[in-house]
Amino acid sequence: MHRIALAHQTDFAGWRRQARDLLSRRVPPHAVTWSVGSSDDLFADMETSLPPVVDDGPVSVPRGFVALAETLVQHCDPERFSWLYSMLWRLRQEPRLLEVSVDPDVARLEAMAKAVRRDIHKMRAFVRFRQTLLDGEEWYVAWFEPEHHIVEANAPFFMRRFTSMRWSILTPDVSAHWDGSELIFGPAASRLDAPGDDALEELWRGYYASIFNPARLKIGAMRAEMPVKYWRNLPEATLIRPLIEEAQRRVNEMVRSGTTEPNARPQRPHQPSVPARPKGGTLDAVRLDAADCRACPLWAPATQTVFGEGNAKAPVMFVGEQPGDQEDLEGHPFVGPAGRMFDKALEEAGISRDRAYVTNAVKHFKFVPRGKRRIHQKPATPEIRACRPWLEREIELVKPRLVVAMGATAVQSVFGKAMPIGKNRGQILELDSGMQALITVHPSFLLRLPDEEAKLAEYGNFVGDLRLTAAFFGARAA
Repeated sequence: MHRIALAHQTDFAGWRRQARDLLSRRVPPHAVTWSVGSSDDLFADMETSLPPVVDDGPVSVPRGFVALAETLVQHCDPERFSWLYSMLWRLRQEPRLLEVSVDPDVARLEAMAKAVRRDIHKMRAFVRFRQTLLDGEEWYVAWFEPEHHIVEANAPFFMRRFTSMRWSILTPDVSAHWDGSELIFGPAASRLDAPGDDALEELWRGYYASIFNPARLKIGAMRAEMPVKYWRNLPEATLIRPLIEEAQRRVNEMVRSGTTEPNARPQRPHQPSVPARPKGGTLDAVRLDAADCRACPLWAPATQTVFGEGNAKAPVMFVGEQPGDQEDLEGHPFVGPAGRMFDKALEEAGISRDRAYVTNAVKHFKFVPRGKRRIHQKPATPEIRACRPWLEREIELVKPRLVVAMGATAVQSVFGKAMPIGKNRGQILELDSGMQALITVHPSFLLRLPDEEAKLAEYGNFVGDLRLTAAFFGARAA
């Protein structure tokens, strides 16, 4: 029996190095035991020496296996390294094994990887920082209890998300600390090491109570998305039970009070549509021209034209579909929920929005009133065509090296025809003008996904698409 000791719980590099060596010596999985750290083994004297290396050439495995293995080493199961080596052993003879989802070994590893990804998502969703003082300086500390060994892999997300904030995340296994310049990991901690309530938590509880909608209460869904084990670490947890108990009474009061009429919005008198005629020689001049656009009926109910913004000489132009409710009210593109999702993905992709130009294919918000809300409607082809001259003029003036079309409406406007997103996303295409373009989903698509696992996976794909644009930013900078 051959005993392999790895340096730490997530020692993927060590496992990979040892696995390659074992394969080169044709050591079968049943002849290997894996452990973490040094330990006193009563059977150490029975360990046999490794056989000589057999020159079979370099070990080649599917690319997907490497990514799967990097995720699986974060699982808490002590047998994960053995199962990974068994899968690696089988892949030498069955190179397409990972495509057989019904295979018991493949199904086990996929389920373990899914559990790790879900734990990563839960950590990002339920970590709550509390303000405290450390050596007289402001510091934010959070306590979290992950199911798997995800802290080291997940900490860079918080570093990017809270770059200007000094923080610590304490867990029973390892602690992560960010001082504004360096991310370091320390020993395990206790829940008693984390501070209690801070001054902001009462404000947060008031906000949470005010947005709680009893008419949409689904306790099963709440428990699925916010498991009870996380409640004790959430400041709003003390409100959940009384809010649930009061829900039915509040619903009954809402029913008795009857319906309310939507607020009347002033409607501009409809005028005949006229073609868009961008004349300005600068972006500011074209923006002023667009403010009076009457090329389609969308201008009448909308609050204002929402023109593009950003670096006038940007190497990359991001084109969305149309303004949303918040963009229509504020007059700026990508400032609503989809805009915040977009900014988050840009940050994870290592791209500064200040260096890009952001606009929409359609410059007016198309909606249908529903009570007090305005529900987004997809622009029709005539409306996309009517607004296309404004986008073409923006492209002419900015002269980007790459145009990123986000969503079906943007794709239709940029390419002049409808094209499937799934088939064409993630690859650099060429427009009729010779300019390069990239197709991806619109950030609002991510917000509409009901399943958290799907949302997490699609968000990763979206960030991957955005990373493809980084090379164009670098080229322009040079």
